Amino acid sequence: MQIKKNDKVMVLSGKNKGKTGEVLQVIKSTNRAIVSKVNMVKKTVKPTQNQEAGLIEVEAPINLTNLQVVCVKCNKPTRVKKDILSDGKKVRVCKKCGEIII
Repeated sequence: MQIKKNDKVMVLSGKNKGKTGEVLQVIKSTNRAIVSKVNMVKKTVKPTQNQEAGLIEVEAPINLTNLQVVCVKCNKPTRVKKDILSDGKKVRVCKKCGEIII
């Protein structure tokens, strides 16, 4: 998995192409992720004690193949490679500028 929770990602294809957002959740079993303010769908909700009935907008999952991590330093979507530091810690590195992605 190259995309993790709290990563800033950009959508590469589909109706939301070009939009960026933060990953809220990664669903490994279906190979999808939920990104904030991207792929919004309307959902009908029944009334509860705390909430009225009606339509609400929620984020729908997006396939991980349509997402790419945005580097913090160069601020562009980039591929990610895995590297091992001198102390033995594994990190993700931007392929364009070489910056460590936290």
